[in-house]
Amino acid sequence: MTSPTEIEGSATSVTLDKDTTAETEAAEEKTEKGHQGRSPSQLMWMRFKRDRVGVVSAFVVIFFFLVSALAPVISALYGKDPYTLYPTVPGYEDILDDFSMPYGAFGGVSGEFWFGVEPKLGRDVFTMLLYGIRTSLYLAVVVTALSVITGVLIGMVGGFFGGKVDYWLGRVTDFFLAFPSQLFFIAFMPVVTALFVDPREETPTYLRAVAIVLVMWFLGWMGMARLVRSSVLTIREREFVEAALVSGASRWRIVRKEILPNIVTPILVQGTYMLPSAILSIAFLSYVGVGFTATTPDWGRMFAIGAEIYEQNPAFMFFPGIAMVIFILAFNLLGDSVRDAFDPKTGR
Repeated sequence: MTSPTEIEGSATSVTLDKDTTAETEAAEEKTEKGHQGRSPSQLMWMRFKRDRVGVVSAFVVIFFFLVSALAPVISALYGKDPYTLYPTVPGYEDILDDFSMPYGAFGGVSGEFWFGVEPKLGRDVFTMLLYGIRTSLYLAVVVTALSVITGVLIGMVGGFFGGKVDYWLGRVTDFFLAFPSQLFFIAFMPVVTALFVDPREETPTYLRAVAIVLVMWFLGWMGMARLVRSSVLTIREREFVEAALVSGASRWRIVRKEILPNIVTPILVQGTYMLPSAILSIAFLSYVGVGFTATTPDWGRMFAIGAEIYEQNPAFMFFPGIAMVIFILAFNLLGDSVRDAFDPKTGR
């Protein structure tokens, strides 16, 4: 006969077992809900949102792109444009002194001209900066996109096929890397423009933009190609790629489904470093006189003008310089944050 003590102990044991089972099931359900639907992109986005530096940098970069896209709207609301010589406009004849320098403190900053007036010509500095950012950003985006696409294609082909294909593509890449890029930009820009326009005629602005894109694209894809090649060489030896080959998958499907998704991270991070570098190169070309001319608003042209009159009016370079430093710094910090979000092991 079973004693009351044994019955009570058995009942208690069953109750504890039920409670433990219920708690375990609740914990497992909570865990499953917590991890349900968390794709790699969602995990990356969660890590990125926790990075305050990256979020602030992203807002700064987005702000610059919005300003460049809305430059005509802002200019219309402001009531000025970057092309008008305001000393010739009635009511603004006295904005420059006898030495063609702006009246007033800090380069002529006033309620009419928020960032001052350009020495000698009297153009509005605020709208010059807006349109200069617009010109530089648009060209840099085009150059970066073309360089990334070219580098990814060449690096992918070389790394995946290997053998003689990889060897000859590697030698071509080394050949282009041997060019001194800055000197090549200076020397080759007049050649490109002379192919389409008589040297005695003024080169159209659109043709100068095309020449800048071609020259920078010509020498801008090699770093991306080497990065992609090294990544593909590592991934093509992995088990899932070999399994796809054994299963009879085509090479195009293997590249598109197995390799490319696994090298998106280095491509994206490298692209975020290439764009600010392209902006600096475009500004450099205009600064040394082989890019845009003085009639086209551009960051580099503003620095070139400021270098000529910095002793008489040092304030003219202040706003373009601050804007470029902020943008370049923000984009580089954004690239670091994106890298850390994709790969937490490299976190700062």
